[in-house]
Amino acid sequence: MRLATITNWAYGTTVALTIISGATMLMASNAHEHERAAEAQRYRLDRATQNLGLDMFALTGQARQYVITGDTTHLAVYNRTAKALNPVEDRLRHVNDAGAGADELNALKEAVRWADSLHDEQRAALAARQQGDDERARQIIFGAEYERQLDRVQAMIERFQYRLDQRTGAEVKQAAAIASLWKTVSEILLATTGLLFLCVLYFVFKRRVLHPVVRLSDVVTRLAAEDYTVEAPDESQIDEIGDMAQAIGLFRENAIERQRLETERDADRAMRDLLSRMTQRMQGCDSLLDLTEVVQRFVPEIIPGLAGRLYLLDDSRNAMMETCQWLSPRHSRSEFSPLACWALRRGLPHRPAGKAVDVPCDHLVTGDDDKIIDSICLPLTVHQETLGLIYLEPASAAGEAIEVSEVYLNMLSENIGLAVSNMRLRDALREMAMADSLTGLANRRKMEADLALQIAEAERQNLPISCLMIDVDHFKHFNDRFGHDAGDAILRELGHTLSNSARQQDMAFRYGGEEFLLLMPGMEAERALLRAEEIRERIADLDIRYGGETLGPVTVSIGVASLPVHCDGDHLVKTADDALLRAKSGGRNRVESAGGRKSAA
Repeated sequence: MRLATITNWAYGTTVALTIISGATMLMASNAHEHERAAEAQRYRLDRATQNLGLDMFALTGQARQYVITGDTTHLAVYNRTAKALNPVEDRLRHVNDAGAGADELNALKEAVRWADSLHDEQRAALAARQQGDDERARQIIFGAEYERQLDRVQAMIERFQYRLDQRTGAEVKQAAAIASLWKTVSEILLATTGLLFLCVLYFVFKRRVLHPVVRLSDVVTRLAAEDYTVEAPDESQIDEIGDMAQAIGLFRENAIERQRLETERDADRAMRDLLSRMTQRMQGCDSLLDLTEVVQRFVPEIIPGLAGRLYLLDDSRNAMMETCQWLSPRHSRSEFSPLACWALRRGLPHRPAGKAVDVPCDHLVTGDDDKIIDSICLPLTVHQETLGLIYLEPASAAGEAIEVSEVYLNMLSENIGLAVSNMRLRDALREMAMADSLTGLANRRKMEADLALQIAEAERQNLPISCLMIDVDHFKHFNDRFGHDAGDAILRELGHTLSNSARQQDMAFRYGGEEFLLLMPGMEAERALLRAEEIRERIADLDIRYGGETLGPVTVSIGVASLPVHCDGDHLVKTADDALLRAKSGGRNRVESAGGRKSAA
């Protein structure tokens, strides 16, 4: 018998067995569908029975609530529920629709009738409660006979559910047995088909392709182990073996390309993870120092081989100021005008010595040979606002050009720019939250935060600290006579005066209303009294005008307290406020120390 004939017979038999096994698999699938349908029916019956049980016991619950609490709401709900009860057949319809049998429905119908028979006792208990006979109402609704009937109804429902479980469980078990049988038959047919197929393969391979396949197998094994240095065998014959050899050669080439792409993808994923980690750390920074530490740590890892600097724009000087650096850059100044950088002028990355010819930036410092440095300037721009600059140059002394992905450079500049913008926004919001909009001084919230820090520092270094509580005399008089806008003008002028009167280390706050507070670290009690008197006299000499009219003399009363001579740190403000009250009660326009009266107008 020819090899082709044997192969054809084997192929036909394999196809026939495959069709038969497919049919058995369909039968097994159909049996599984019956099994799932039985499970679904059991679920619907359980839900229907559960809802019916809740409906049957709803009246008992409302009646007992009314008997216990006397709340007419429960009585109204009971009456509405009792009135809405349908006949037994209507209440059992959804159970019948779920697939319950006739004998099961009869058993459940008996349970419903027993539950309905409790209505007379419920109404009697409700009537007794309405007549004020609470004891009788409780005996009826909570009595032993009532409980026995409730238990009987519950037992009937449980028996009904048990019968349902028995029947549906048997149906599920039967469907599962049929599915298992067909599955076993299908597996036997598939195993037979596979065995026949293997026998044919062995026969054909042994007679015709044993030697070429051995060689191909060795190549495939080495390729499977990702050894792509192996060369595919050169099978010149035009048959299946030749096609396999050609396919293995293509597979090897594709695998080499895939390996290269996977390496690039893994490197890209690692780089993006590094950029993401850097972004997360920058978002958690509370200060510029924290941000620069993150930049110094991550940027050399993201762009290895490139030294650089981070510049931030100083608005007060209109200059780019170096904030931090890494790998010791040599060819860029630490401070320069924004106009000295083409990247800042154009709002785009700038590389003068790259693949395209371009103009070098003026902030670059060239060597003796005037060779253009292969530098990269990345502007930090957020919402068309220039925040800073990232400068990069080769870290090696030879200045060899380094290939850097523009995608990573753009992501780096965007992430750092957003982090700087977010930090500045947080600082601005924090300043707005801590500042008084009328006077420009810090508000009470800022005072409470700074006071705790200053007192702790003074106690740690054993240094004095003084506090001035300042209150405008007869401020209500100014508001009543000239209006609240004039009062605001007085408060603004006092805030300006206090700011000018404070030392660099002093802190002036608007305490609230017309009260101000001046905190003076390192100042002892005697000097604080002299400073308070100076402030009082300076305010008394003010000539405040509003609407072309002089508001008249403005005077203040001041209370002075010092740490540690007058009080401890926890009572510094309270002690100064007590001294202020003595100054006001003593005639106003005066300074009063926590140790006694100091001066008067």
